Amino acid sequence: MFDPVIAPSGTLLGLLQRGRGDGTLHALTAPRAEALAALNQCVLSDPRHDWQVENRSLYYARLFLDLNGELDAVEAHLFDPEDHLDTEESRTGLALAVLGHLASYGRRDALDLLRRYAAQGANWAWALDELALRDDDAGLRALAVPVLARFPAGPEGDAELAAAVRDAFEPRPWRLWAEDSRDWIGARVRAAHEAGCFDRWQRQLRPTGPRPGWSVRAVFEWAQQGLERGAALHVPAARCLTAVAGPEDRPEIVEAARAGTDGARCTALRYLADGNDPEVLGLIEGAVADGSTVVVEAAVDAFERMRSVAAVDRARGWAQRPDALGAAAGRVLACRGGAQDGPLVLDALREAVRGEGPDAPTLWTLVDGAGRLRIACAAPVLRHVYRETASSHLRGRAARALAATDPSFATGFAVECLWDCEETTRELAARHAETGDNRVVERLRRLAADPAEEDEVQTAVRSRFGPDLSAS
Repeated sequence: MFDPVIAPSGTLLGLLQRGRGDGTLHALTAPRAEALAALNQCVLSDPRHDWQVENRSLYYARLFLDLNGELDAVEAHLFDPEDHLDTEESRTGLALAVLGHLASYGRRDALDLLRRYAAQGANWAWALDELALRDDDAGLRALAVPVLARFPAGPEGDAELAAAVRDAFEPRPWRLWAEDSRDWIGARVRAAHEAGCFDRWQRQLRPTGPRPGWSVRAVFEWAQQGLERGAALHVPAARCLTAVAGPEDRPEIVEAARAGTDGARCTALRYLADGNDPEVLGLIEGAVADGSTVVVEAAVDAFERMRSVAAVDRARGWAQRPDALGAAAGRVLACRGGAQDGPLVLDALREAVRGEGPDAPTLWTLVDGAGRLRIACAAPVLRHVYRETASSHLRGRAARALAATDPSFATGFAVECLWDCEETTRELAARHAETGDNRVVERLRRLAADPAEEDEVQTAVRSRFGPDLSAS
């Protein structure tokens, strides 16, 4: 899947792609045709950088309801001939999830589309999982024939069916079909279920790959062999060292961290850092100075895992470095530093935004640190990250940091966060949004009554209302 093209944050499309609450609020005041066009573009061309983690489906489904949007564009996308050429889940997954939520809200046209796609579409398993949560028994039983027809009788088809039953996210349809009195349905599904269980048991017994010998040198060699095959094994190798190495092996491990092969060096650095070895900080600095890219990354990662007082003290000295170790030091202070480290964390935050933009991976830790340390001067940078990042998860972290650093949060961003695509951000907003705004009270009541809303959000909403249902 290609990285999505994200529109500027000040446009309606850009707001909706990011899943911001202002996207919904702007869409409801924009011309309906313009709002629906932007909404359909988001649903049909998934804007998430990580579609397996970020949430958008409920956000878009709610906006479809508010706009009373038709599903013609979604239908055309699902049943386009390309569906059988591009079978990646990312092409249709978001549209199917939106239909699932719409079906939960009572949209019969969405339910019918899901049924039809489960019978005909390439990503049928996703549609079936959506239906498993929302359709009645009769509707699911009617799909047994078209779904099983995808698996021709014979060893190959039976093996594919067993894998489909084994890997199904929602087992309800398969359980219903296993009860079918027709042997070519019920008996076949039951046999597939038994074969899938046996296959899972076999895979658990089967070794998953080569294993190192029972010595320090063998572990290092195994890690190096993995690196040469393109597999980074230094993390499991370091765990093996914990079981293999004794005090007498320390000189060999320290030497490997200083001048071993890349696989051995990465493994040794990880092992020594996890054990807070007194020499490891110097070895990490040396690895960053003269190691390969793989070694530098492993050294930085090993350093960030350290929780000792010595590591935090060293981070204060390294924080101004203009390299990967300096960036890691900023993150260490963000996680484990004290109030006196606020200026260093703020510098790291500003430098990351200036140098890498509002989607830099390092920002996740730095934004959390700004909130943890309550760095009031960080509020302008946090607002910029909140507005511009394409990651709804990072935006949620920025909102949490703003709640701790920005006195205007309750009357500002917290209000729009009530419409955000991420439930954790809506929960935060439900606890902080100032109820003097009539939109806030109305939205809180709607969230409290919405059966699709997450329990944590509704608990936060209820905490804002008194016994007489007045907002506090």
